[in-house]
Amino acid sequence: MASTNRHRNIIRSLLIAVALIAAAPACRISYKFNGSALDYTVYRTIHVSEFPIRAALVYPPLQQTFENELLDYITRNTRLQIVDGASDLQLEGEITGYSLSPQAVTENAYASQTRLTISVRVKYIDNKQENKDVDQTFSAYRDFDSSLMLNDVQDDLCQQIAKELVELIFNATLGDW
Repeated sequence: MASTNRHRNIIRSLLIAVALIAAAPACRISYKFNGSALDYTVYRTIHVSEFPIRAALVYPPLQQTFENELLDYITRNTRLQIVDGASDLQLEGEITGYSLSPQAVTENAYASQTRLTISVRVKYIDNKQENKDVDQTFSAYRDFDSSLMLNDVQDDLCQQIAKELVELIFNATLGDW
């Protein structure tokens, strides 16, 4: 009798182990480090409008730099198809600020650093769920040595700032943070 109970316990333990091993592949933990939290059965398309410069100071290449960075980031981090016209999601806005301001004033009353700040107003429209819409202004900046000419550092600074702005915008909209 004790032998039969031991066999039953062994068989039961084996069955439990087989069931756990069989169930293990069905359970998985999924992490998305880009932050995209989109349901691709619902969202398939996005329309990204132009972002015209409406700032008092205008640096014409900024618009193209920002738009290219935004489109590239969406393409790399989502499976959304970028379309013209009707879409599940829309991103539109304008570059509202491009300004220089002195920073780190020395004892001679001269600024040793200058700050370039760029602001972008973004309107994100979720055509599937109205409560997900976003209308927000994002800003980022970079400081540079005041002894440098803006013309010499402007392209690089704009590229860096555009990357940061795009990440902020993505996290607040498509990333659903």
